[in-house]
Amino acid sequence: MELPWAEPYRMKTIEPIRRSTREDRDAWIREARYNLFNLRSERVYVDLLTDSGTGAMSSAQWAEMMLGDESYAGASSYYKLKATIEELLGFEHFLPCHQGRAAENVLFSALIGVGDAGAGKVVPGNSHFDTTKGHIEFRKAHAIDCTIAEAFDTQAEHPFKGNVDLGKLEAVYEAHPREDVPVCILTVTCNSSGGQPVSMENIKDVSSLCRKYGVPLFFDSARFAENAYFIKTREPGYEDKGIREIVREMFSYADGMTMSSKKDGIVNIGGFVAFRDKALWQKASTFNIMFEGFNTYGGMAGRDMGALSVGLKEACELDYLTARVGQVAYLGRLLTGYGIAVQRPYGGHAIFVDAKRLLPAMPREEFIAQTLGVELYKEAGIRGVEIGTLLADRDPETGEERYPALELLRLAIPRRTYTNAHMDYVAAALANVKERAASIKRGYRIVSEAPIMRHFTVELEPAE
Repeated sequence: MELPWAEPYRMKTIEPIRRSTREDRDAWIREARYNLFNLRSERVYVDLLTDSGTGAMSSAQWAEMMLGDESYAGASSYYKLKATIEELLGFEHFLPCHQGRAAENVLFSALIGVGDAGAGKVVPGNSHFDTTKGHIEFRKAHAIDCTIAEAFDTQAEHPFKGNVDLGKLEAVYEAHPREDVPVCILTVTCNSSGGQPVSMENIKDVSSLCRKYGVPLFFDSARFAENAYFIKTREPGYEDKGIREIVREMFSYADGMTMSSKKDGIVNIGGFVAFRDKALWQKASTFNIMFEGFNTYGGMAGRDMGALSVGLKEACELDYLTARVGQVAYLGRLLTGYGIAVQRPYGGHAIFVDAKRLLPAMPREEFIAQTLGVELYKEAGIRGVEIGTLLADRDPETGEERYPALELLRLAIPRRTYTNAHMDYVAAALANVKERAASIKRGYRIVSEAPIMRHFTVELEPAE
């Protein structure tokens, strides 16, 4: 008999979570103005809002927390992290930041500028994440999505739905002067298209096209290790290569990277931006010192840099990745078995439920995926996050709603945190919502919203 797979770790510390009643949850979500971000964490039973900073650190990482050097300048913890980044990713120059969006702020300040400096400029890429698009549009530039069409058909079984459509990308380069295209952003894996990976072949081709037109290529690398795992398991020619070898090749095609270390760094806080070009690193250093801190801490404590230096390596262990991606697929298979449409093939960090298919009669103006997220919370105390019209924001020029091709409810699974029994619970709860989907006819309308990245703080009320 072939032995089943088991998690490559054992638990040493636990954190209690408590169930609640339906009446409690109805009151709590109303108090939160139907925004799942506004819920107190103790009112959530299984929290799948994000995999960012919510994972469990290892004993080796906790040991580094105790060894942290908190010197303002030249801390040994900084040099541990520097050595790991150079060894694992191949970048000599980096700047620590307090998280990924801070790294984006530093990078775009250097490449696009500050204030309205981005007016008339464009930044192509594969389904930019919300903070990436926010930083671009805040500077009055435009994010242009060049993702392949297959990414927007949740039932299409394309192995690399994060890929860039090379024809679309070249059309952007042909339509704009070089000075109006400050950078191309390749997100690995591509969160907004369902945690979908980018193939090595596509990475190479995008890199070649960027070099042809003289445009720097930067990776949004929050889930780089998961992307490498999919290359190993799905792309011919890489099945016998190690994860670290694949990671080094991936980054060899990039001019730099941003990183939210709260994902594949498996830490609670932190990020960085790395460069191949020393002159660009020096230019960005000015903004890092202004916005984050001195270059050898940049918004991170020494103990967190030490933990990150270990976490980046642990994220590249095959046993860990097999269990990590396997748990996501386990939830995906359960939901598929219940007849619930999700983005396929299953992604690396989350399952993305196709809310349009689950609530087909819901008007798009009433926020389909957000409605599904609220219903799942009411059903079982499970918190997901909307990847749909709320996240898409309004068009900054016209103020009109932007309706994306997909309305997705993301169920992001924290690393090394929940068991498969929790996944069973989540799947059964969503199946219950599906059973009463025909009775969910109305959604929500906006009471108040911020002008940019509104989904974090938006306030809603029932549409009826």
